[in-house]
Amino acid sequence: MRRASMKILCANWQAADEAELEREHYPDVELILARSTNDKAAALDPAICEEVDAVINYSPTHNVAAAPTAFPKARIAVRSGVGFDNIDTAGWGARKIPACNVPDYGTTEVADHAIALMLALTRGTSAYGAELSGNGAEGWHFSKGPLVRRHKGATFGIVGLGRIGLAAARRAAAFDMKVVFYDPHLLSGVDLSTGYERVHSLAELMGRADVVSVHTPLSDETRKLLGAAAFAAAKPGLVLVNTARGPIVDLDALEAAMREGTVAGAGLDVLPNEPGDLDHPLLAAWRRGEPWIANRLIVTPHAAFYSPASMRDLRLKSIEVVHAYLAEGRLTNCVNAEYLK
Repeated sequence: MRRASMKILCANWQAADEAELEREHYPDVELILARSTNDKAAALDPAICEEVDAVINYSPTHNVAAAPTAFPKARIAVRSGVGFDNIDTAGWGARKIPACNVPDYGTTEVADHAIALMLALTRGTSAYGAELSGNGAEGWHFSKGPLVRRHKGATFGIVGLGRIGLAAARRAAAFDMKVVFYDPHLLSGVDLSTGYERVHSLAELMGRADVVSVHTPLSDETRKLLGAAAFAAAKPGLVLVNTARGPIVDLDALEAAMREGTVAGAGLDVLPNEPGDLDHPLLAAWRRGEPWIANRLIVTPHAAFYSPASMRDLRLKSIEVVHAYLAEGRLTNCVNAEYLK
């Protein structure tokens, strides 16, 4: 029997299977699965933690239930996904160990989902179906879609023009929308290479955009970035779409802006706490079908990344990041490089 060349702890494993896909493609790797639930991170055996060469966190919300110091032999940690707010980049960095993510999967799916949320609101596809199923013939009228508007010539504002933001921009441009973006971390000249207009403040973006789509990572800088001040600067009738991270949008501020009418509608694939925020006053009003929010809000269950193809990519690329580093010394997608110098 071939001896495994490395041991990987798959923390917060969520797939229904036993990693047959990964084992088929990486037969030289021993995978140790620790399953989590929606509300609780996976418990970890300290003895196993002491033996593994790498740790992968498969949860989009839970942290690994052990500090980096619990893994004395580990040489790399990976977040199986794009967002890396729930991996201890500083803790791993303090040990000069790289923490990485998997940014090159699901890009097209998330961009598609962002545009789909926009269209469901602004073309009424969600509202019309709800009205017909709920009210029968009384719902058979074009006026039942309260947010329907023309896309040609409207302004599509993007917060964060990274891989997914750029993919969303291309899709919006295909609808003849004017694309404007805000991203203080991009070097000068991106506007020239893309043909999209750059603004240098969130307030200006909010004031000009008919639709704002959020594609920035979650950090201390971006937490509640879309809050009261941002919504106060918004162009009346704004439609907000968030497929990035829930805490970037302040739900209290969004509720106030939607009640005031400044924000006409919102499509949220992510929430600050998942799935517990379903009892937040904004979402509770939506779930009760209160008239003021009817057909103005769509919530999907952190599913923008998902397709069978993207899940296959994510699973294999997560192992690939570890394997490339431990077997070849090739480091990819490192998100804590500032600690490794």
